[in-house]
Amino acid sequence: MSLPALSICVYCGSRHGERPGYAQAARALGEAIGARGWQLVYGGGKVGLMGEIADAALAAGGRVVGVIPESLKQREVGHLGLHELHVVPDMHVRKQMMAERADAFIALPGGIGTLEELYEVWTWRQLGYHDQPIGLLNVEGYYDDLLRFMRHSVREGFLSAAQLDAVHVAQDPQALLLTLAGQARQARATDDFSRI
Repeated sequence: MSLPALSICVYCGSRHGERPGYAQAARALGEAIGARGWQLVYGGGKVGLMGEIADAALAAGGRVVGVIPESLKQREVGHLGLHELHVVPDMHVRKQMMAERADAFIALPGGIGTLEELYEVWTWRQLGYHDQPIGLLNVEGYYDDLLRFMRHSVREGFLSAAQLDAVHVAQDPQALLLTLAGQARQARATDDFSRI
């Protein structure tokens, strides 16, 4: 019996950014998720990279679930064409619901909200709340300086090399998905986000 389709949680910006490559990568990742018949879980917006990845996943036949706080529904323009759009009271509920629906996590380029989501799910993994894989899609070197700083944290003794290596970094969406898929299937049976 085959396993159910994987569910990939993606954190990304509600803006497009300055380089066309960011939107191209968001569309490529959404298309790759949808073409595999997997599910995309994301922040529920229709604008910026959020809209790009959602529309691409939908067009490729994927199932898309959005989770958006009431306070951001108008600002991020909640996407009404999804299979599910959950409007929740605050960011804490949003992040937990997204995590509970995910087998793996990927961060695309984004601002402080994207970074906060990435770091929180990374912290949850370090604390043993889950064992799902985490990926960083380093489009056009967007995260190079962040990775340089995290290596500095390892050298300075505030982060273990193992925790840094727990985040898989790639520039190609297809390659990143392949890396995460195997680990996600292994982690499925043991993780319990109710501890968060």
